[in-house]
Amino acid sequence: METRRNKLMLAGLAVALLVPVLALAGCAQAPAGNAPVVNVGYQQEGIWVNGRGEVQAVPDVARLNLGVQAQAVTVAEAQAQAQQAMEKVMAALKNLGVADKDIQTTGFNIWQQTRWDQNKQEEVVIGYQVSNNIQVKVRKVDTTGAVLDAAVMAGGDNIRVNGIQFEVDDPSAYLEQARIKAVADAKAKAAQLASLAEVKLGKATYITEGYEVPVVYPLRAYDMKESAAAGATPVSAGETTIVATVQIVYQIA
Repeated sequence: METRRNKLMLAGLAVALLVPVLALAGCAQAPAGNAPVVNVGYQQEGIWVNGRGEVQAVPDVARLNLGVQAQAVTVAEAQAQAQQAMEKVMAALKNLGVADKDIQTTGFNIWQQTRWDQNKQEEVVIGYQVSNNIQVKVRKVDTTGAVLDAAVMAGGDNIRVNGIQFEVDDPSAYLEQARIKAVADAKAKAAQLASLAEVKLGKATYITEGYEVPVVYPLRAYDMKESAAAGATPVSAGETTIVATVQIVYQIA
């Protein structure tokens, strides 16, 4: 009797184990069309290269970063001084033909000035500092020095010269030339890689473009006495570099 019971238990266990096996087999035999196709190595396929093209251009506009700064015991006094100085700077710029649209406010700040009081063992307010910054677009590069001098003389001791940048106002034509060079550079690299790997270069399947912002050229600290003695401030635009970059993916044929 005991032997028969053991046989029945073994038979039941075998059936129980057989069911999940059949279920797995059924999954394996499911039509492939119902399962998603996963291409694990797609991002690594083909030949990936970067290309770079440079074109030199002579800047045709200058941007002056100017500001005025004033300090007084009260905010009202400091703001009034800064306002008067900026009004004089604006008037000087307009007298030299700078249009309103080419003058843009880039910052206005008020700071509280404090010092440490040893007797009170605390910070005490000693005044306020007001600054007003603008960016001026000079469309005739050869007049940049004259514009700069006029702004400095008008602003007096309140003027601040924060920097100067030369650029090409419309770089589209230069960018077209830079793109041609960038694509040629990328294609040459891909052809070399294909040759070294002993494979045949196929067609391009992916292209993306980038660019680089031209470098800002800082201006040294401005000395009014030196400028007055030497005459107009000498300013040279030099050359700027227009850069286009591309990334291209080629098939391996």
